[in-house]
Amino acid sequence: MKNEYLLLTPGPLSTSETVRSAMLKDWCTWDDDYNKDIVEVIRTKLVSLATAQEGYTSVLMQGSGTASVEATIGSAIGKNGKLLVVDNGAYGARIAQIAGYLNIACRVISPGETSQPALENVEATLKEDGDITHVAIVHCETTTGMLNPIEAVAALAKAHGKVVILDAMSSFGGIPMDIGELGIDFMISSANKCIQGVPGFGFVIAKQSELEKCQGQARSLSLDLYDQWHCMEMNHGKWRFTSPTHTVRAFYQALLELEKEGGIAARHQRYQTNQKTLVAGLKSLGFTPLLDESLHSPIITSFYSPTHSDYQFKEFYDRLKAQGFVIYPGKVSNADCFRIGNIGEVYPADIERLIGAIKNAMYWELN
Repeated sequence: MKNEYLLLTPGPLSTSETVRSAMLKDWCTWDDDYNKDIVEVIRTKLVSLATAQEGYTSVLMQGSGTASVEATIGSAIGKNGKLLVVDNGAYGARIAQIAGYLNIACRVISPGETSQPALENVEATLKEDGDITHVAIVHCETTTGMLNPIEAVAALAKAHGKVVILDAMSSFGGIPMDIGELGIDFMISSANKCIQGVPGFGFVIAKQSELEKCQGQARSLSLDLYDQWHCMEMNHGKWRFTSPTHTVRAFYQALLELEKEGGIAARHQRYQTNQKTLVAGLKSLGFTPLLDESLHSPIITSFYSPTHSDYQFKEFYDRLKAQGFVIYPGKVSNADCFRIGNIGEVYPADIERLIGAIKNAMYWELN
């Protein structure tokens, strides 16, 4: 079944017909055909995609990507631990909010939604507050499309002996990285992002030695990261509670398609081409990106809304949807903007068609 429109969002995103078709079969969660041949293969492939270094393992968690973030925050940080969060967007803020809900001590560095964190501020905070045990940062902050300097922040954290938690929700699978080389202890992502699967579960790729320290620390039964991992380790991929079988099978297919495309490097190149084509095309139509080009990620881009008095996002959105494209509203607190993603089963020719559709949808220019 063909899609009626392209989802130009940071996930859920447009998937291939073959990924969607993979969900047409039912699976038994106790069967080796599912656990050993699908779940365990996925776990192994994820680690291989994340790092070439030894000592890493992976665990899949039911729910949204935020559930996996909460599972990590709530399991990795002990009762006497303290978290330092880099917050320059909605998803960094969400990590701090999770810490608040779980009564975890937390320091926040907030450079603003359109700025990267100043490394001197990160270092000064780490020196000043010896109680900090963990540092968390979002790689691609999809509030704006900003790519954060994870290499430098992780290096500072490691220099001060801290555990590093990376929210790579919207970047893993679409931007090359080796989390072992970076010193990342826990990396979190989701099925419905750059791997190009469908929603239903997230995953954590972690240093096994750090994951083992999580035993008995979880603040939630269903979000106990250690227990979920231990169950999968001991039972060849078995989930503790009901597995999202159809979503998992679709993800397996998506991983095969990532390999066929040429791996993360090839997908990154496609996403970059999409993003550069998008920005050039919209600039030619008079739109202005929110961020300086040096801060852009290849994932999603925010653009200032037109200042014309007749412009309404809903009208613009509806006109684009009628032409087969769905975009995102803005999420920046101090700027009127909208966002366009270019990940998923989206190619440069699709972006060229989108630019033509946007030109057709600019009704305020006709008034």
